Amino acid sequence: MSPITYITRTESFSAAHRLHSTQLTDEENKVLYGKCNHPHFHGHNYKVEITLKGEVNPLTGMVMNLVDLKECIRLAVMEPLDHRNLDLDVEFFQKKPSTTENLAVFIWWNFQLHFLQNESWRSNSARLYKVKVHETERNIVEYMGEGELDESDSPLKLALINLKGCP
Repeated sequence: MSPITYITRTESFSAAHRLHSTQLTDEENKVLYGKCNHPHFHGHNYKVEITLKGEVNPLTGMVMNLVDLKECIRLAVMEPLDHRNLDLDVEFFQKKPSTTENLAVFIWWNFQLHFLQNESWRSNSARLYKVKVHETERNIVEYMGEGELDESDSPLKLALINLKGCP
């Protein structure tokens, strides 16, 4: 067995959002989310860290080519999220609050979806280990794939179920 290492790539993106739950009243949202519930949204310069875990390939000396990791992050994170309004532009957040916790979950599952679609990325030993999202310098969320997507996430969930049948 080859050594196991963890590789991480960091990217930054800007996005707007409004913390608001459709399951709460407007007054409850104002009390819970305060100024982050402003009806005209607010924005962040997010930093995301994607960490993969895998065996070092004895031929290449890599877990995964970082050029490939960069491309997967472009497809899974940058294209759908950079310079977007999370609540208006990303279907995932039209059914749930665009908290950093939910953002980390979205990034995990969307990364998995793109990663599994590319046969050459799937063929190495690399596996997604952790998604870490910095909303601010002081507010950071980590997600490691625990738990399941719920029924409201069905388009993403169905795509993943279909892909898991891939060799």
